[in-house]
Amino acid sequence: MTKKFSLVGVSNGSIHAVVDEELLYVALSSIDGLEVEAGMELVVPESAVEGEFESAGYSAYVASASYSGSVESLRDHLRSLPVTETAGLDFAVVPEAITSGEKLLVLLDVDSTLVSQEVIDQLAAGAGRGDAVAAITDAAMRGEIDFERSLRDRVAVLEGQPESLLSEVADSLTFTAGAFALVRALHDRGHVVGAVSGGFIEILRPLAERIDLDFARANRLEISDGVLTGKLAGEVIDAGAKRAALKEWAKEAGVSKQHVVAVGDGANDELMLDEAAFGIAFNAKPALREVADAQVNVYRLDAVRHFLGL
Repeated sequence: MTKKFSLVGVSNGSIHAVVDEELLYVALSSIDGLEVEAGMELVVPESAVEGEFESAGYSAYVASASYSGSVESLRDHLRSLPVTETAGLDFAVVPEAITSGEKLLVLLDVDSTLVSQEVIDQLAAGAGRGDAVAAITDAAMRGEIDFERSLRDRVAVLEGQPESLLSEVADSLTFTAGAFALVRALHDRGHVVGAVSGGFIEILRPLAERIDLDFARANRLEISDGVLTGKLAGEVIDAGAKRAALKEWAKEAGVSKQHVVAVGDGANDELMLDEAAFGIAFNAKPALREVADAQVNVYRLDAVRHFLGL
């Protein structure tokens, strides 16, 4: 049975490659059973927006297509195409439900996805323990150590720090390039956007207000008399909690599962991406790239819009 979908490729690297559309069309057409219809190259300029991390431009290619085989088979064929013919584009097969214009829920991870930093690392640096905590964070995001244990270990180093450290760090954070453009484009089409983080709601709440998110959830720090106790208060937002937030918010927003998109970069985003109809690995660790439906390997969050028909 022939299936229709969008074929989307985003350049892999900080400097966009020049796409030879004729050569690319020939390469794609060499895949047996794939029919490429209307295709278009997009050259997106560098981004320098106040409040965001500056980033280079990139290229993308978007086409309507149909294929007589399975999605898994097509993905394998796309990965095997010579890079000289695809200009280094990372291709994804996007279901019609995602680009149909029906209301979407797009759920974003926060650290190194919505914002360009790792929040716990910034807090630890303010507490004078930056190097030790950064090493734990990196191992946790690769899935090498238990997330909850590593989180509690990192939070413990904040014991005795003034509550004012939280607002100082929140004010110092920069959104990832293209974050404002992505959220604005989604809202303009009537979609909803949320962020769920293994970080802290005291940091995420002001960020969510600045960028106008519809939903936000993160861990809560225990604070006593204006001082951090080095402990968490309430539920730990781990991989399972991220998945639960996705399901809860989709129901609240009236969005069916086939119209849910998740974007993340670390091991604790895997369940969230798996639960979504379409999961995007954003400059992600290798393990997450392997299970995602698509990947973005440029530091431009607005590149996500190409997969959503925006």
